[in-house]
Amino acid sequence: MAIGLEDKKQIVSEVNQAAASALSAVLADYRGVDVGELTALRKTARENKVYLRVVRNTLLKRAVADTEFECIQEVLVGPTLLALSQEDPGAAARVLKDFAKENDDFEIKALSVGGKLLEANQIDVLAKLPTLDQARSILMSVMLAPVTKLARTVNEVPSKVTRAVAAVRDQKQEAA
Repeated sequence: MAIGLEDKKQIVSEVNQAAASALSAVLADYRGVDVGELTALRKTARENKVYLRVVRNTLLKRAVADTEFECIQEVLVGPTLLALSQEDPGAAARVLKDFAKENDDFEIKALSVGGKLLEANQIDVLAKLPTLDQARSILMSVMLAPVTKLARTVNEVPSKVTRAVAAVRDQKQEAA
């Protein structure tokens, strides 16, 4: 089906806005995946705040021009599914990696983060990044560790004194 010029401009504008605010991008080849599976993928992507769009390569090249994802232009061959992480840099990678495990026909082409193009086999690098909540949890445990250690150390002093007094008492009772 032919797309009119105004529709093309709208698609390019929409993808450009999404790419401008995105933290990472993942490209995949969706050949052989049926509509029901893609619908399930879109639902999962929405739940994880991932922008998911099937875009013609020529339009995608225009849309990512002058963004940090301009580097993906060299891998735009064949049918392309674009996933952009909006809030969590690893969200798109996790969603597409999980989907690729379940569907043999689905193939991840490449990914981009921070203006660098990474190969598809490096998706684990991005997928294993902690979510925002996990990162906060890790940060809080690191910040809390010295305080906990100090509290244990301060609490240990009275415990040692109590054990020393008890030992002296036991020694005097045995001597008597």
